[in-house]
Amino acid sequence: MSEVEVFHEKQRLELCAIHALNNVLQERVFTKETADEICKRLAPQCVVNPHRSVLGTGNYDVNVIMAALQSRGLAAVWWDKRRSVQSLCLDKVQGFILNVPSRVSLGIVSLPLRRRHWLAVRQVNGHYYNLDSKLKGPVCIGGGTELRSFLCEQLSQDVAEMLLVVQREVEDDGTWLMAEDSRK
Repeated sequence: MSEVEVFHEKQRLELCAIHALNNVLQERVFTKETADEICKRLAPQCVVNPHRSVLGTGNYDVNVIMAALQSRGLAAVWWDKRRSVQSLCLDKVQGFILNVPSRVSLGIVSLPLRRRHWLAVRQVNGHYYNLDSKLKGPVCIGGGTELRSFLCEQLSQDVAEMLLVVQREVEDDGTWLMAEDSRK
């Protein structure tokens, strides 16, 4: 599978949440304008919207991601990091959106600051890809074993979080988790 066939939006402004959504969906569905509309719906009475940057450059929060996915008939399931990624039923998960710490840079100068960054991981034609918008292009992770290692590495960062992107029915019946773990 060549990287050309994998949809990948690159980072612009603070729009990583939009890029992560589009990358996990493998098509350009959401824009800054649609995300701003979601923000207005989530906080219609607020002069300063708590779901995005006050500068209007993006930096959308998890509520915007969840509402965007719901508008497409999908759900975001928050992953409890106390569980092992081995208990994921990968066949039921459409993709992953991770929130990880990221270095801040001005051009080629890296600043001693860390911000939060959204990135997507998705299976395309049997291979999982890191679709981080800060990368030059999609990076093939490999199969399920390599994906689980990648997710473990990402989640080992103490402030990293993960959302599972699933169909609503999968969220409702909990089948994103292997049967023996769903009882815990």
